[in-house]
Amino acid sequence: MADTLSKLVKPVGASRPKTRKGRGVGSGLGKTAGRGQKGQYARNGIKHGFEGGQTPLARRLPKRGFNPPFPVKTAEINVSDLEVFAAGAKVDETALRDRGLIKGPVDRIKILGDGELSKSVFVTAHRFSKSAAEKIEKAGGKAIVLGAEASVSA
Repeated sequence: MADTLSKLVKPVGASRPKTRKGRGVGSGLGKTAGRGQKGQYARNGIKHGFEGGQTPLARRLPKRGFNPPFPVKTAEINVSDLEVFAAGAKVDETALRDRGLIKGPVDRIKILGDGELSKSVFVTAHRFSKSAAEKIEKAGGKAIVLGAEASVSA
């Protein structure tokens, strides 16, 4: 195999020599280097998005809103969604993913207070709404904020 690869050759006429533009009249592409006389295309370049003097599309369309360059994706889970877990269960990101409550990449998890909770569960998340934390603790569980224990000890 290596013997064959070392003997590969392009077929005749497959490649042409590089044209050296602007290297004198004898080269055939001297003086204007194949760009013709004056005009837009004889100049150095055209600005990106330039539409020949017409207002460019990017300026004609209305500008709305703001797109953050580094958006933070938050998974929002209601207290009522935690009913699927058994009493005394430890609920964290892996447990939520196993149950299909979180899908795809997320930066943080927030527990919201919509619905009711009848079982005591120990929930670990980045953020809790006030009502969610109250409902979890009222049911006998605990709302553990991720990163809070690191900031308390520091």
